[in-house]
Amino acid sequence: MMMMQQLTETPNQKNSLFNAMNRFIGAVNNMDQTVMVPSLLRDVPLEEDREMSSLKSDEDEGDMYSYYQLLKSIRRDIEWGVRCAAADERRKESMKFTRMNSSASTSSSASSSSSLSSSDDDEEDEDLQKQFQYHLTGLQGVLSKLTLQANCLTKRYKKEVGIGGWGQ
Repeated sequence: MMMMQQLTETPNQKNSLFNAMNRFIGAVNNMDQTVMVPSLLRDVPLEEDREMSSLKSDEDEGDMYSYYQLLKSIRRDIEWGVRCAAADERRKESMKFTRMNSSASTSSSASSSSSLSSSDDDEEDEDLQKQFQYHLTGLQGVLSKLTLQANCLTKRYKKEVGIGGWGQ
């Protein structure tokens, strides 16, 4: 199992991708350690929590158990890498949650960049930097929201089982 070092964040490092991933993994680990009986989350709707209500898709209301499994799956993807596309599709179908796929925007720009001439290298480098910054900002934002939602799920579980004051 991969060991993640807990580092003290300086104000300059607060927005680093590494620290955003660390905070998310820590929140999911805490959630996983707190939720001793995940099946208690079945049929508990998301809509009672304002932070969690944004997770509902148009097709499916979802429940806390499905989202618990999804958060653990995302943690596994971060720690071990994204599994093959077929396994991801099966997981998406079983969770009935849709996730935005940003690869469509990068694949079209990658195919067009191969036809650039050498005089456009500076423009291409600038484009790559902009793409990187755009996706990095998006990833950090998503990780922050997922961290908040893992913390909300943990609090909600404690409330459901009557241990709301423990560990705080």
